[in-house]
Amino acid sequence: MLAGVLLLTACSHDSKLPPFTASGFAGDEGAVRIWRKDSGDETHLLTAFSPWHHGSTSLSEYRWQGDALTLVELNIYAKPPEHIRIRFDDRGGLSFMQREIDGQKQQLSSDQIALYHYRAEQIRQTSDALRLGHVMLRQGRWQANHTVQTCEGQSVKPDLDKYALKRIEERQRHSAVAVSLAWLEAPEGAQLLLVANEDFCHWQPKEKSF
Repeated sequence: MLAGVLLLTACSHDSKLPPFTASGFAGDEGAVRIWRKDSGDETHLLTAFSPWHHGSTSLSEYRWQGDALTLVELNIYAKPPEHIRIRFDDRGGLSFMQREIDGQKQQLSSDQIALYHYRAEQIRQTSDALRLGHVMLRQGRWQANHTVQTCEGQSVKPDLDKYALKRIEERQRHSAVAVSLAWLEAPEGAQLLLVANEDFCHWQPKEKSF
């Protein structure tokens, strides 16, 4: 997964990056969307994982103070739903951890905590590479003239290939409302990430409140 991201971004570098960015990638098991805000010494990430086939959507939130991970919070929208929250102090020591499944609170093992810490650092590295490569996530509602009304209110025409357009049109034919798109734009081109009936803009993070 990381190899593809790093290959895509190996020739791109720009130190003047905006503090709030959105990106993502297509993994083996599903699509990952990443929102990121860098404010002073703090980095805040929110990721949304959408499986290709079976499984549940999940949201993960991470915070770093400098290079020190301070928060891991996961919401897995399965049946029953699962919520995990782990806090670390400024020295990297564990200060709080809890797993809740269907209202029942549980403790996490040290191996589980180590795994969540490792995954957080992986997604941070992936986010770093995507930002440097100017891989940007865009979302919005599909329109009949092959344009998209983005979540920011712009009308754009993504440079998607014919296979992506066919996939969108097939989904739209079976939907009574305009379908939502999530796609990636990079110097190398555009790639369709997700198409769904749900409104992606309804819960997309906004810079001021993120």
